[in-house]
Amino acid sequence: MSQLSAIRERIRNLHMADERIILKELAEKHGLSECDRKQISTQAAVIISQIRKTGNPGLMEVFLAEYGLSTDEGIALMCLAESLLRVPDAETIDELIEDKIAPSSWGEHLGKSSSSLVNTSTWALMLTGKVLKDPETQGLRKTLHGAIKRLGEPVIRTVVRRAMKEMGHQFVLGRNIEEAIKRGSDQEKKGFTYSYDMLGEAALTAHDADSFFEAYSNSIKRLAPLAKHHDTRENPGISIKLSALHPRYEVSQKDRVMRELVPRVVDLALLAKNAQMGLNIDAEEADRLDLSLDVIEAVLRSPKFAGWNGFGVVVQAYSKRATAVIDWLYELARELDRKIMVRLVKGAYWDTEIKQAQVDGMRDFSVFTQKAATDVSYICCAKKLLDYSNRIYPQFATHNAHTVCAILNMARHNQSYEFQRLHGMGEALHKLVLEEEKTRCRIYAPVGAHRDLLAYLVRRLLENGANSSFVNQLVNEDVSPELIVADPFEVLKFETRFHNQMVAKPSDIYQPKRPNSIGWDLRNFDDLENFKNARSCFEMHNWVAKPIICGMTWTGKPMPVFDPNNLEKRVGYVAEASPQMVEVALKFASSWTASAEERCDILNRAADLYEKNAGEIFAALCREAGKTALDAVAEIREAVDFLRFYGSEAKRLADYPERGVITCISPWNFPLAIFTGQISAALAAGNGVLAKPADPTPIIASIGVKLMHKAGVPASALQLIIGKGSVVGTKLTTDPRVNGICFTGSTHVAQIIYRGASKSLEPDSTFIAETGGLNAMIVDSTALPEQAIKDIVNSSFRSCGQRCSALRMLYLQKDIADEFMQMLYGAMDELEVSDSWNMSSDVGPIITQSARQEITDYVNQARQDGTLLKQLDAPETGLFLGPAVIRVNGVLSLEKEIFGPVLHITTFEASEIDKIINDINSSGYGLTFGLHTRIDERVEHITSRLNVGNIYVNRDQIGAVVGSQPFGGEGMSGTGPKAGGPYYVSRFKKAPLPEHKLVREDYIDPAKVQVALDKAETDKHTPLETIDMPGPTGETNRWSTFARGTILCLGPTKADADKQAKIAQQMGCAAVCVAPGLDASVGLSGFLARTALSNLSGFDGVALWSGVNDLRKARQALAERKGPLLPLISTSEMKQLCVLERHLCIDTTAAGGNASLLAAQ
Repeated sequence: MSQLSAIRERIRNLHMADERIILKELAEKHGLSECDRKQISTQAAVIISQIRKTGNPGLMEVFLAEYGLSTDEGIALMCLAESLLRVPDAETIDELIEDKIAPSSWGEHLGKSSSSLVNTSTWALMLTGKVLKDPETQGLRKTLHGAIKRLGEPVIRTVVRRAMKEMGHQFVLGRNIEEAIKRGSDQEKKGFTYSYDMLGEAALTAHDADSFFEAYSNSIKRLAPLAKHHDTRENPGISIKLSALHPRYEVSQKDRVMRELVPRVVDLALLAKNAQMGLNIDAEEADRLDLSLDVIEAVLRSPKFAGWNGFGVVVQAYSKRATAVIDWLYELARELDRKIMVRLVKGAYWDTEIKQAQVDGMRDFSVFTQKAATDVSYICCAKKLLDYSNRIYPQFATHNAHTVCAILNMARHNQSYEFQRLHGMGEALHKLVLEEEKTRCRIYAPVGAHRDLLAYLVRRLLENGANSSFVNQLVNEDVSPELIVADPFEVLKFETRFHNQMVAKPSDIYQPKRPNSIGWDLRNFDDLENFKNARSCFEMHNWVAKPIICGMTWTGKPMPVFDPNNLEKRVGYVAEASPQMVEVALKFASSWTASAEERCDILNRAADLYEKNAGEIFAALCREAGKTALDAVAEIREAVDFLRFYGSEAKRLADYPERGVITCISPWNFPLAIFTGQISAALAAGNGVLAKPADPTPIIASIGVKLMHKAGVPASALQLIIGKGSVVGTKLTTDPRVNGICFTGSTHVAQIIYRGASKSLEPDSTFIAETGGLNAMIVDSTALPEQAIKDIVNSSFRSCGQRCSALRMLYLQKDIADEFMQMLYGAMDELEVSDSWNMSSDVGPIITQSARQEITDYVNQARQDGTLLKQLDAPETGLFLGPAVIRVNGVLSLEKEIFGPVLHITTFEASEIDKIINDINSSGYGLTFGLHTRIDERVEHITSRLNVGNIYVNRDQIGAVVGSQPFGGEGMSGTGPKAGGPYYVSRFKKAPLPEHKLVREDYIDPAKVQVALDKAETDKHTPLETIDMPGPTGETNRWSTFARGTILCLGPTKADADKQAKIAQQMGCAAVCVAPGLDASVGLSGFLARTALSNLSGFDGVALWSGVNDLRKARQALAERKGPLLPLISTSEMKQLCVLERHLCIDTTAAGGNASLLAAQ
């Protein structure tokens, strides 16, 4: 193995290594003596005192002193800056300003800042806030406020926009390279040089990448005449982001990246070389590091760069891999006989890395979790860079006086290096260093339109707004200089735990309920290789799936199962159950009599076995169900989460009796996750299970059942019934020995099953159905387009659109529609529709030929009608279908759910949001909904009015997490309870039945009942209970219950009806009582014919505590209804059945930053 390869291996080994071990090694190998550390801290304290005496610490420092992330105003300003300058329409601007300014206490900041700009902005914001609050005042003041309120919205709008633009002016050197050069000339005269950076985040489309390349190229050409020195270090430089130059800069697209991106970087580097300028490759997120090193090596190995010392790389000190990356860069330079530059930074994506590791279930974090640890790492990296100065020109980017003094202490006399700062920050510190130490100082300067400032500015505010940040503390004279420059080595010495206790480890974020499932990070080369190796031995494997009944595998006529990626490839064989086999299974089926603790242990063992057998499961998911690698990982993790979560529920609900035998009918689109979820919930409650998998995916189901049996689930408690619904499904859902049904699939099939079950199953038998949806998303003009488009593409086309939660109907604000749609089409063009076995595949196949044909016909009809806006090409082999976008008038235009990669779209005016809400509610479906906006009041307004089970804000609307985001819809989207929620397992328990006798009286005219129902009103939008659910940082997960609606209370006695009404009303529901002998003040007296329940409207459930025969008639009548499946509440423990569950998930980060997490540092 070469030296470079050995170092790369070490880099990978450090990725998730133990923080304590790394820090100990750093301190031993590259630490400073105690004497040196004391000298550094003393010198740094003197510098801080000097800066404070100047009275001009810098705008960012002053700004953060007034508006830190610990204040509501600081958060509000950050959000306002992040979005205001991109909003084109006046109405939305006014709402955004009011939303961010009116609630805050600007008056408390007036006149307190040392900066006139900050004070002026405060006055403008305070005045605006007062106007928008419209306080009740008297006399002239009231008159003035009234006038401004009436006439001043354009004025307010102008003032705030100017304030935001002025802020942009302070932190962006120029709107273009010409303006930047002109503005930077004064600092250059003082001895500073510049490194220019083009504003903007990663490219989303090929057009974006082309635009960035052109901007970089033109900037280098424009700067070339200014590069007058033979020494690159004295000339201006430029920084480039690799992700800005390629729209798919990710590990899964490595071959394409190396083929397309490397030549572009070479071209830019040659321009810089010929101009004798420096060119730095900016650091990005941790998951791109390995790929970046491959690109860097490929570029640097070109002989074209021999003799050029201007190629630079940025290294992030908060990364556990930082020192090894420096070793690798040095060895590469030595091997190629080159000299390169390395800019050392603290790192700007800390919060993103923390959240990503938690979400992905990593074994640890890729970054240090404490600021002091990052500071130690920075000093140790700096020492290494100084030691490597024969090959590396060190560039130290810092605004921290302690770090500056440490470098001055470590550097040899006349050693070549430079300090760097961000434009608008650290001015006083670097001015002192330049004047007193005569070191080189370079300013890192953003260039671009102010509307592109948002992500950069917010990142800077977040990065430096942490309570422990040097920049944040510098102006706060309550914090002593000695405390600000505390020796980080000493700080860590007194830490009993090196890990930041404010940051939950990835494995612990869902504790104490369950551990997080193990993740496979497919952006990490090691995990990627492990994934490939784990499934490779099953690439050509032929499975045989057979019914597992009475603990035995039953044989039947084997039929081939083909891969939807390629119908000529056989996956294996399946033998289906005969009616006789189903009869044997029904006779053999029994409850699981083990204790709750034992059931919990066995379900957890099953989870472990799933993870141990991940390779086979990955292969089967891909080859039988057409799952991409990313989807396969998510699938197994969800299945594991279900097993562990429901295992813990078994113990919580141990005192309640089981229902009996449950038929579980699962879908093909989540053939392991939902299949396992249904089964494990029923088993956790102590039931026996008859598991019928979907017709297209019996192999995956067979693997799951075998592993559950291996874990210890008894053969009598879990049987696998493979076969078509028409052959085995009807028997499994209508046999009276079945005590409950759990179904996931289409609304139409759920209604058929419900009708059949109502005739033969116990009338109080469990019936749970999770069905489809016409899921909508609203994107307003404050939304960050790049983020919204990623989420739209993910929500619409991931899993080939074959998710019940997938986005079907996009509402896009008209003011941003044209440009937004072009970006969306560009992002779609970057999708790879291909065999899902390929790691590069984004969109796999449709599950069956018939499903593909149905969707193809639908898209072709849209093409004929002229409403097809966009469709991608797809491979001709296999069951592929190119993602499509179709123009419609709104959700009410959709006659049914199109279960595939088809996105419908319409535009709206800002004033039409309430109409959209009404249309979504009128559709009758209520599964998922997405919203992209930066207006908090709009979030509240929309989410509090929708009848939808799962709402997602500023993120995609797929991928609910067990126990964190309980999943399930309402109306025609499902019966409830939510899977992975607190009510789910209890629905598989047997509830007590009063079984009171009927009281005979004359039949009541249903028309009278209808009149009463029409008058009844229920508030379905005020929560009865709200619980914050566990989850990753930077995300709010809130589960709430709401009144189900009107409950028709039928007694059968008047006392029963009265009790039912009181319980319903206690749960916020309206109650209409109909029972013999009722007083007119309570309800209607008489006996309602049960058949009337088929036609009455305006109720959401029926409470009836009569005997079995009467209950069966009532349930049959309810089953005959069209529309939602309504519950028959036959138990006196009816509270849970009177409520709806809804979940709200909000991505609380702003442009990728998590203010609350950073403020806790």
